[in-house]
Amino acid sequence: MLRSFISKRSLQSFLRYHHHHQHHRRPFSTTPGPPTADAELRKYIGYTLLLVASGAATYYSFPFPENARDKKAQLFRYAPLPDDLHTVTNWSGTHEVRTRTFLQPESIEQLEGIVKEGHERKHKIRPVGSGLSPNGIGLTRAGMVNLALMDKVLSVDKEKKRVTVQAGIRVQQLVDEIKEYGITLQNFASIREQQIGGIVQVGAHGTGARLPPIDEQVISMKLVTPAKGTIEISKEKDPELFYLARCGLGGLGVVAEVTLQCVERQELVEHTFLSNMKDIKKNHKKFLSENKHVKYLHIPYTDAVVVVTCNPVSKLRGPPKHKPIYTTEEALQHVRDLYQESLKKYRSQVAASGSPDEREVDELSFTELRDKLLVMDPLNKEHVIKVNKAEAEYWRKSEGYRVGWSDEILGFDCGGHQWVSETCFPAGTLSKPSMKDLEYIEELMQLIEKESVPAPAPIEQRWTACSKSRMSPAYSSADDDIFSWVGIIMYLPTMDAKQRKQITEEFFHYRHMTQAQLWDRYSAFEHWAKIEVPKDKEELAALQARLKKKFPVDAYNQARNELDPNHILSNNMLEKLFPSSEAQ
Repeated sequence: MLRSFISKRSLQSFLRYHHHHQHHRRPFSTTPGPPTADAELRKYIGYTLLLVASGAATYYSFPFPENARDKKAQLFRYAPLPDDLHTVTNWSGTHEVRTRTFLQPESIEQLEGIVKEGHERKHKIRPVGSGLSPNGIGLTRAGMVNLALMDKVLSVDKEKKRVTVQAGIRVQQLVDEIKEYGITLQNFASIREQQIGGIVQVGAHGTGARLPPIDEQVISMKLVTPAKGTIEISKEKDPELFYLARCGLGGLGVVAEVTLQCVERQELVEHTFLSNMKDIKKNHKKFLSENKHVKYLHIPYTDAVVVVTCNPVSKLRGPPKHKPIYTTEEALQHVRDLYQESLKKYRSQVAASGSPDEREVDELSFTELRDKLLVMDPLNKEHVIKVNKAEAEYWRKSEGYRVGWSDEILGFDCGGHQWVSETCFPAGTLSKPSMKDLEYIEELMQLIEKESVPAPAPIEQRWTACSKSRMSPAYSSADDDIFSWVGIIMYLPTMDAKQRKQITEEFFHYRHMTQAQLWDRYSAFEHWAKIEVPKDKEELAALQARLKKKFPVDAYNQARNELDPNHILSNNMLEKLFPSSEAQ
């Protein structure tokens, strides 16, 4: 009865397969057949290589002696694995689990059977979407259920602009399928590969002070729960549970179907220009109130602030006629020049990272070039400052306008593997911004410079209206409240295990400083897809207490214990963040 898709070595490879082979899906049982002699031989060879890889990883996890500074460990990501073992890695390359239970139902009936059996056996089946959460919130080695094969548009109400979909449908797939009806989603996050169930459950968001987080677009949901079976909830039908479960972190039931309130499909004009904090302060209220979408990209160790606004094309004036001053090639030239200059200093590091030759460098995008620059010396503050200044120059020469549909315009190239921490905090109201959002940034920049943090760009700042979902970081009972979202980042541009470990340690030091200096004073809470569970017991206890002050943790745990008494939909992260004495 339990069905599974072909095992992939990472969720990213599964996504690529699913996108290109929609008409060749052949699910089969996760239980392996009788092994052949060759299969047995391959299995034991795989175990041997896995043991060697584990030994190497363990060795490089401990402090290095002074005479071992130049030693290097390579990740053994492609060692042969047992046929029934699935390796699932999140998009940012920061979390990975191996499990023998990775189930992909093709219908709600199959999903109901999976949840029922998991409940009876007390076997975990944590819901996981596209694996895009930087903290791997959907991952657990105990077992997962993924709805990528439940990806259909079920109905469209063109008049009411509403669409009902299976929760495994990806954002881009949904948008492509409903554009013929002249409708689209109200807002978008930076990328489009999220499954609808996942993007809603973690309280993801786009930008625009008049626009709420994406969970507010949900007007009804169908949840498959372990204890009460399949239930339908909305603000008319069980509103208390609806507003709790809408941003439920996958812990109250597997979201099987979602009805979304859409909007008319519009062409937008994107305007990108370089500013500075002095001018931003003068125009901040105007930027928030007069633009449908607006975000700032702050560049550490410079006064540069990239402003990106998006608004509907004027029906009277049409799209702007302005032509860019610089071509894309001219905008990239300064970054390429820095790369060639840096090659002379960091030739050995570039050779070790397998950097492309000059011809290939000319074909790289800006974010790819930034990765190639940072990999040379990612924790050297002076080197990072040079890269940041080159980024500021790139954006100065990229000023101009772009016209396209909202699903084309409202994206952002986030770069490659990375660590990220994003906080959400109140910023007053649209009619009366508190200016706390800019004060937060100023203090953050001062902290970076004071502590000599090798902080790369950008520090992305976005805004949303409030959410009525009680577990949303942007929850407020006041309709006119607005919230600012600020993300700090450190890239992982290398596969060198030692260097990745050093970057990781530096990032968590960076994050800890922002937490200690800013979070409490600004009532800032991390995005659910980016919160990391502390290993230290005292820090964990402090986090648990802090979450209880902001969120209805007791009500959430009560609902979990009623709908999922065995916590089969949970994982270590949820149990640590929301400990419950009633869990069985």
